[in-house]
Amino acid sequence: MNYDLIVIGGGPAGYVGAIRAAQLGKKVACVEKERAGGTCLNWGCIPTKSLLRNAELYHLMSHRAADFGFKFDNLSFEWSKIIKRSRTVADKLAGGIEFLFKKNKIEYVRGEASIKKAGEVIVKDKDGKEQTLSAPKILVCTGVVTRQLPGLDFNGKTVIGSREAMVLDPQPKSMVIIGAGAIGIEFAYFYNAFGTKVTVVEMMPNILPVEDTEVSVALEKSLTKAGIKILTNTKTTKTEATDSGVKISVEGKTSETIEADVCLVAIGVAPLLPGGLKLDLTERGYIKTNDKYETSVPGVYAAGDIIGPPWLAHVASYEAVQAVDGMFGKHAPKKVTTFPGCTYCQPQVASVGLTERAAKEKGLKFKVGKFPFMASGKALAVGESDGFVKLIIGEPHGEILGAHIIGAEATELIAELGLAITLEATHEEIEATIHAHPTLSEAVKEATEAAFGAAIHI
Repeated sequence: MNYDLIVIGGGPAGYVGAIRAAQLGKKVACVEKERAGGTCLNWGCIPTKSLLRNAELYHLMSHRAADFGFKFDNLSFEWSKIIKRSRTVADKLAGGIEFLFKKNKIEYVRGEASIKKAGEVIVKDKDGKEQTLSAPKILVCTGVVTRQLPGLDFNGKTVIGSREAMVLDPQPKSMVIIGAGAIGIEFAYFYNAFGTKVTVVEMMPNILPVEDTEVSVALEKSLTKAGIKILTNTKTTKTEATDSGVKISVEGKTSETIEADVCLVAIGVAPLLPGGLKLDLTERGYIKTNDKYETSVPGVYAAGDIIGPPWLAHVASYEAVQAVDGMFGKHAPKKVTTFPGCTYCQPQVASVGLTERAAKEKGLKFKVGKFPFMASGKALAVGESDGFVKLIIGEPHGEILGAHIIGAEATELIAELGLAITLEATHEEIEATIHAHPTLSEAVKEATEAAFGAAIHI
């Protein structure tokens, strides 16, 4: 079975890379061990957003109904239906990817792939039967798996990763989450919204450590007000897990032992390497690639999470397209430089470019423009006045070095600023762009004006 390209992995890097190659007229096979869409679509980005939407609505109705003039008697929820809706959304989209494979005449091969040698892939199906696929080019997009905390092995019941957290039934009465990155914070918001007692443990000084410090502090205040217990600058010192619960001893400002029904470990990810051929790896165990996304073995390429951070679906898709375009001569591939990062709790958090912290560390000259949503007419009208837009504006040219948003629809608003950075737009050009009124996006325009004392509404 001969192809122009064999893609190993059907996630955001794999399926996108396969489709891109097919668009270029290539004969393509995509090998996936589980189901098209990978972790993101089946057990990550998509189903979690379904869960978070449920949490947002329930929290709004149970805590803020009176603000909007609503009354509810005996408001309740069915946990199993919340979980089922999430799985239905994921299943529908996975089916959509399979349709795209058919549309683009991509051979979709179910099984576990290993690279026997350059140009040759062995695929073992669920029954143990093997077949050999050959192609002059192979693209490895095998992704990552949840990293375990040493000494606290996953048992699928009381010690879990993000995958189990999406389908946990029954709902736990209490949960401790180790790690306050995007995954940990999103699940903290979700479970807390439905009444689970949640404690978050983070060893860094702030939650969402990669975000701008001011944003992280604002989010911590919001989540704490919502009832989530957050312990930053805190490390775990001892762990104990049984079939009925966990005991997590921590040390920070104070030392304590946290008892909970479930512990969700959200401390990061580990590479999921393909079997067979040995490829050069980075110090952290990810596949090493050159500027063309080619590995140490000629003809074998890699893209997405398997080549290291940032572990984001949209970055993975970008890398796969670049790798495919490069290997088939469409244009010289580009490496990722600027990309948005998003956390989908409420209030949402989104950012692109440098944080104020990073700009200072680089010794750059800049101004900060900040506009609060409490001064936004649209934010007040929809009842979402928490948060702000914060821009880092370079001097003397006025380019956007970084943008940070916490508030309603932050993950949608960030796209304008990503485009601004890509086009090297200046603050004057954003100010000169008429933003519709009333919209949340007006806060972006006013934040650029605020950096120079020209904001109208503050």
